[in-house]
Amino acid sequence: MCPIYQKRDLIVFTIGVFGIITDDKDRVLLCHRRDFDLWNLPGGGVEAGESPWAALVREIEEETGLKAVPVHLSGVYSKTDKNEIVLSFFCQVTGGTIQLTDEADQIEYFHLDRIPSNTSPKQVERIKDYFADKTRTYYKVQTGPSAIDLVNVWKSQNEIP
Repeated sequence: MCPIYQKRDLIVFTIGVFGIITDDKDRVLLCHRRDFDLWNLPGGGVEAGESPWAALVREIEEETGLKAVPVHLSGVYSKTDKNEIVLSFFCQVTGGTIQLTDEADQIEYFHLDRIPSNTSPKQVERIKDYFADKTRTYYKVQTGPSAIDLVNVWKSQNEIP
């Protein structure tokens, strides 16, 4: 049989989408998670049968109460150690109002130099990429522990359940 037709092992990737939303003072919107002491961009995972941009619109509304639309793909980030692809989009708010949700207990805008230290390091990189050149789409590999991995290490070191 021709090699091109041989059955290959199926590799499953998780796709994450995150929205970069700014206000008129060029501050970025971050959500503080209820389940972990972490700040992150609004977003999450793409569900089966869902497009990345539909997932992004859904996640932003679920986490913030805002209606938003993706305007520009600002980054494609491959987490090769986790078989995960993350897409970050610059988004424009089209309606809704900021509301605390089951997922976020705080939602605030931050200047780039005032992003909280307990923000996911990989998300900080994505935010900095966007602000470095708002017209560019970045393509990067991101490795190392996730923010949740870091929280779990911190919890275990401090004996927190």
